[in-house]
Amino acid sequence: VQLQASGGGLVQPGGSLRLSCAASGSVSSINAMGWYRQAPGKQRVLVASITRGGNTNYVDSVKGRFTISGDNAKNTLYLQMNSLKPEDTAVYYCNAESFSVPYRVYWGQGTQVTVSS
Repeated sequence: VQLQASGGGLVQPGGSLRLSCAASGSVSSINAMGWYRQAPGKQRVLVASITRGGNTNYVDSVKGRFTISGDNAKNTLYLQMNSLKPEDTAVYYCNAESFSVPYRVYWGQGTQVTVSS
């Protein structure tokens, strides 16, 4: 599985961005996908995730502001980010998991999101 993330950029506080992650390869093996972020000097942390069945999960700090979704026809994962705050500044990574044996995790390259006036 290959993952290609895009959509990052510079936005003012209160603004919006939509990240995309295009998956290719053995996409039928994917059971869940997610968005992680890593701020300078900090660990990479989960922001939001979605299962193949559509169940979603968000870190508390983004609930009500971010929405994760997927388009199965396009094999693409999205993260709609609204009401952005400076503390949302980070490199965002998309992730895919296969729960088959052996368990596999795939990562896309990061996309920079900077929230600043």
